[in-house]
Formats: sequence, structure tokens, C-alpha cells
Amino acid sequence: MDTITNLFNFQGISTIIIAGLVIFLAVTLLSKPFRLIFRLLLNTGFGFVALFLLEFLGGGLGISLGINWINALVIGILGLPGVGLLLILQWLMII
Repeated sequence: MDTITNLFNFQGISTIIIAGLVIFLAVTLLSKPFRLIFRLLLNTGFGFVALFLLEFLGGGLGISLGINWINALVIGILGLPGVGLLLILQWLMII
């Protein structure tokens, strides 16, 4: 019963409030980098799908990009302009 009484005094309540605020701030500050990393991984996955479709559909047209992490990451970050950028870079390296 003593611990419950001590918990509900001013010092105990203020400690609980401060601890709650610290936990809330830590979760809020740490969730943004995790959200960014998750979004980057998700976009990279979409980049792999786009590269696979480009390999599958672009083979008849002579358009081909290698399926690797770097290409997927570029497409994941830049989206459709990333596909164009990689195709232009490939074209410039051939010439």
C-alpha cells in the first residue's frame, strides 16, 4: 500500500508524466527515420518490379536494363524519371 500511496503523490505523478513525455518524444523522433527507411525499401521493391517488367516487355524493342540493387534504388527514388535516366545513361555508355 505504501508504493501506491507514494505513486500518487506529486513527485510520483510528475515522474510518470515526464517519463511518458520522454517516451513519446523518443518514439516520435525515431519513427521518422524508420518510416523513411521503410518507404525507401518499398520504393526499391517497386523498382525491381519495374525493372522486371521492362526486361519482359522491352526485350522485343531492344530496351534492356540489368536487374540489380543500384538500378532498383534509382528507380525507387526517382520513379519513372529514374527509368529514363538509366536508359539515357546506358545509351551514352554504348556510344
